[in-house]
Amino acid sequence: MSDLLLLGIETTCDETAAAVVRRRQGGVGEILSNVVLSQVDDHAAYGGVVPEIAARAHVEVLDRVIERALAEAGVALRDLDGIAAAAGPGLIGGVIVGLTTAKAIALASGKALIAVNHLEAHALTARLTDGVGFPYLLLLVSGGHTQLVAVRGVGDYEKLGGTIDDAIGEAFDKTAKMLGLPYPGGPAVERAAQSGDPVRFSFPRPLAGRPEPDFSLSGLKTAVRVEALKIAPLSEKDVADLCASFQSAVVDMIADRVRLALRIMRERGEKPTALVLAGGVGANQAVRKILHKVATEGGTRLAVPPPELCTDNGAMIAWAGAERLALGRKDSLEFAPRARWPLEETAPVDEEQPA
Repeated sequence: MSDLLLLGIETTCDETAAAVVRRRQGGVGEILSNVVLSQVDDHAAYGGVVPEIAARAHVEVLDRVIERALAEAGVALRDLDGIAAAAGPGLIGGVIVGLTTAKAIALASGKALIAVNHLEAHALTARLTDGVGFPYLLLLVSGGHTQLVAVRGVGDYEKLGGTIDDAIGEAFDKTAKMLGLPYPGGPAVERAAQSGDPVRFSFPRPLAGRPEPDFSLSGLKTAVRVEALKIAPLSEKDVADLCASFQSAVVDMIADRVRLALRIMRERGEKPTALVLAGGVGANQAVRKILHKVATEGGTRLAVPPPELCTDNGAMIAWAGAERLALGRKDSLEFAPRARWPLEETAPVDEEQPA
């Protein structure tokens, strides 16, 4: 298999993104362009993403974003080997916009279409940025997803644990909203926590010590609300202390659950080459710090893509498309967009997996 050049399109939530990535014959990746247009300002007034606004914004700007990605990469459509697009899971309006655009480009240019699972793109990004080999343990933490996944190959995933209620990123956002912090909430909570006392409030560590590496955030979120109501009106210090105590509880929960998942893999005879952190919450420095410690204790290393590749972007879609195309995987123009698409249901491949 020769080098592969892929255009990637991402429109599953509130970022309109396109990128061009090269996958060399030996499996090494190179990002030639990565254009992301955020809609944060469009949704800030609502305290969260409004699906209709997001879909309309994708329609208005996607063509220009793709054009810019190609221009920055210095390539034309004829130079590409394939068009990859996030086909789900996500806000269905946005997914339709991106996938339909990719189909049109693939049809007009005669290039292969690769319908990418957005979660698989997050799962494989560390192979692009850090050259991680299989198998490895993935912690995917974002506004919509919290999962621990054994990644054994392209299309070969086993979910070891997940959240039974809120995603971690969602809990950060909702905590920020109840404390009057701006959107997006995750970074706002992290900033406030830096000046707060993490032991002032004794919040629960949900599911700690349980035999399954699952997560639960609803009780913790409720505990924050109860304490906030007790001491209202809140001072700036109160908010900082609540954020620090909340974040400390989340970090402890993550450490406990990840240690368990690493132990499960080892007990099965698998030696993880790395602990991989992906998703928007991966930008949180407290989370990164504790996971570095957990990985070291577990005899492996922590691999975290740079912050701009932890959040939604086109490069991760292009890379996942290239990984699949390298194994001969491509999709029909009839592929349907999916609002829900569990990672473990991504079609496995029969070809020999790369290292």
